[in-house]
Amino acid sequence: MVLDPHELRAFGVSSRGPLTLKPTQAGFRRAAQLLRSGAVLAFPTDTVYGLGASADDELAQKRIYSIKGRPVGMPLILMVAAESQLEGLVHVDSRAEAMMRKWWPGPLTLILYAKGGGTLGVRIPNHKVALGLLRHAGPLMTTSANLHGQEAAMNAGEAGALSGVMAVLDGGVAPGGTASTVLDLTGPEAHVLREGAIPTSEVLGPPPLKSG
Repeated sequence: MVLDPHELRAFGVSSRGPLTLKPTQAGFRRAAQLLRSGAVLAFPTDTVYGLGASADDELAQKRIYSIKGRPVGMPLILMVAAESQLEGLVHVDSRAEAMMRKWWPGPLTLILYAKGGGTLGVRIPNHKVALGLLRHAGPLMTTSANLHGQEAAMNAGEAGALSGVMAVLDGGVAPGGTASTVLDLTGPEAHVLREGAIPTSEVLGPPPLKSG
């Protein structure tokens, strides 16, 4: 899917680049309005800058794949501002609840069973701008702001350089620089799919000592 200038203008974005929004109440409201209209936004998190689309808008989510050149088989991550926003979306058992209490908000993505079938990665970022956006806009389907296979954007300028991004919420430089750790909780044993900002040894604890 290629976004032409007419489609960009429909979101109030010129062909010269995305709209830059400040992390103010007015900026959050404008960002939420754009997201509800089908826009893809870039915004800072506690790890890197991300791309977000409304969790209710499948067409906008497809735009993220187009912007990144991301393989369709690689799922997006659901980002929320509070655990209550997960209600009706994923199954949260006692093991998931314990991980949420220990690590959220923070750079840990949990893979859980989705109530609609399949699985879904979810997390709450520890970043006031990201949380402000999520409180105004509701849950977002997200991924890092970069072309597939390249380094993630760390500031608004880098994120806004991606063709097709409608707006950028400028929260300065992202403080992390390393993607979130991804922990799969859908099997009998918790399994780290991607080690990121939190080392595996901290998430799962040290490996058991071998006897003998």
